[in-house]
Parts: sequence; C-alpha cells; structure tokens
Amino acid sequence: MSRLVLGELLGLPPADVPLRRVCSRCGGPHGKVTLDVPAGSAHADVRFSVSHSGDLVGLAVCRGAEVGLDVEDGAGTNVERVAPRVLADTELAALHARPPAERPAAFLRYWTRKESVLKAIGVGLRVPLRRLRVSDPELPPAVLSWPEQLDVCHEVRMADTVVGTTHPASVSVTGTTEVTLVRHDTSAILRAWR
Repeated sequence: MSRLVLGELLGLPPADVPLRRVCSRCGGPHGKVTLDVPAGSAHADVRFSVSHSGDLVGLAVCRGAEVGLDVEDGAGTNVERVAPRVLADTELAALHARPPAERPAAFLRYWTRKESVLKAIGVGLRVPLRRLRVSDPELPPAVLSWPEQLDVCHEVRMADTVVGTTHPASVSVTGTTEVTLVRHDTSAILRAWR
C-alpha cells in the first residue's frame, strides 16, 4: 500500500518507489521505512507512517514534518491486564473512574495517541508508554508530559479519528501547524493494482 500511494504522489510505478529501512540507533537494515529521495528533490519533504491492526491497514502521508499513525481494532485486548503497563497513574485512575463498558474504547484512544506520538518523533515503542502522558480521551488530543529520557525539542500536534465504525486511530505530526485529516479509501487503488 505504501508503494501504491507514494507512487501516485511521486508519479512512479509502485515497484520504482525508492524506499529504505535504516535503524536510527544502529544503522542496520531495520526500523522505520522512509522514502529514499535526494535532498532538495521535489519530494524530499514527504514523510509517511504505516499502522495495521487486525485486517485494517492505515497510511499517513505528510509534507514538511515527521508523522506517526496508529490504528487499533482492540479485538481480544484485555484492558484490565494491559492498561497498568501502558497508562500513567493519572490516566489509569481516569480509566477506572469510567463505567466498565466504556473502558476498552477509552484505553484504545490513550494507546493510539501515545503510539502515534512516539512514531512521529522516531522512537517507537522503545520508550515506556507509561511515561508519556496524553490528554483524556474526551478532551482534544495533546501531550501532557514527556518521559524524562526523551530530549524533545519540538512540538507535536495530534488528531483523532475512527476508521470504519470501530477502529480508533490517531495521527501525530511534529511542528506547530495544526493537523488536518483528509481520509481516502485506498481500496480502489489496491483493486486496480491487483
């Protein structure tokens, strides 16, 4: 899907989209996939993030900023078992203050916000999610506090959405520009490619 969407953007056949995978820590051939175009080219500022959960795949594309996307289907998630490992104490207390039926959706919103932020700043899940505090799911998305081991020197803006009827998703973008989501169903692109 990345090659198909980026190919449309770049005007290239999917097989010719120049992608590379280089670890930001060790330089090895793993880590976040990036577009491999020369600095100064017309598309040097294109960044993207991929997320999948269950049978859903999402792709966020952004110009001029780093981007992180997370989408979750939540199927089979044991919120009571996982939440203490993911949520800060204040977030966990707010989660448990909700009626039990509301907890899974609230937990997934916390999760998607946190993971999208960590993807946008390029650290992924190497940072304990409990140390990144985000706003309550009922409030506009925002980072409230950063883990002490992160030397964060930029702003992060977020937006929330729901994909389909049940999959919460969050997108985070570095910088001060507000995030505007433009959703596209890539089913037609995928069908045409097959």
